Amino acid sequence: MSATVEPKTANAPGAEPGRTPERSFRYGPLNYLRRYGAIGLVILNLTTFFIIWELFARSGAVNPLFLPKPSDVFTTMFAEFGPDGVLRENILISAQLFGSGMLAAAAVGIPIGLLMGASRVVDAIISPYVWAMASLPRVALMPLLILILGFTTTARFTLVFLSAVFPIIINCMAGVKTVDQSLVRAGQVFGANKAQLYRKVIFPFTLPFIISGLNQGMTRGLVGLVIAEIFGGNKGLGYLTKRAAEQYNSPLLYAVLLILVIFSLLFVQIVRWIEIKAAPWRNYQG
Repeated sequence: MSATVEPKTANAPGAEPGRTPERSFRYGPLNYLRRYGAIGLVILNLTTFFIIWELFARSGAVNPLFLPKPSDVFTTMFAEFGPDGVLRENILISAQLFGSGMLAAAAVGIPIGLLMGASRVVDAIISPYVWAMASLPRVALMPLLILILGFTTTARFTLVFLSAVFPIIINCMAGVKTVDQSLVRAGQVFGANKAQLYRKVIFPFTLPFIISGLNQGMTRGLVGLVIAEIFGGNKGLGYLTKRAAEQYNSPLLYAVLLILVIFSLLFVQIVRWIEIKAAPWRNYQG
């Protein structure tokens, strides 16, 4: 006597027994609204903002020197993107300087921060210098860097690096110090050595702090970039803001500021993409 065992399949509530649940996207107004509603809201919000700005600027309530029309800003922006314009070359210069400065700050700041969080001795030695440099205004450093390094790319790179590295160090250090000790003890109970504890418990727990440090470092680094190019260079987006202000070219000044905003948002999205890839358990719908 033999018995045949049928494989059991889990069905969604309300689904017909034996049928595979449908996982594909269902077409319909509500489904489109759920999927693309946030994007549509952003587009509607920005469109409304620029329309109000255009109408207000056209009313003449404010001098066009202080508040140009957005149509003039976008016209100037597209014109300066052309072969004879000034934007394309200067955006590339600023992007290269900012990217190299951020990469160097991450490569130096993350290991030092993790080490400071793990070792009280290292923390006691380095911490006063880190906090002192983190609290020092960036603009105060540029004259010193010009005095030492001159009006060079190295001086501008150094200011971007110094602006970004200390928030990264502080966040990484805080992440290691706030690791849940019950997780560490659980790892020790299962026989994990120090290297395994650091790789499998401490580092994953610290990862959100590292991402937060990169975000803060990126914001500070962008400020450092603009300061460095205003005071210590003759190229880049920071230099363009100074030149546009000196020439009373407010559409170009607003266009550069708008590009800096886009620049910042682009790097924020890059960091978020890194976070999604490195820490998928932190993904959330926002």
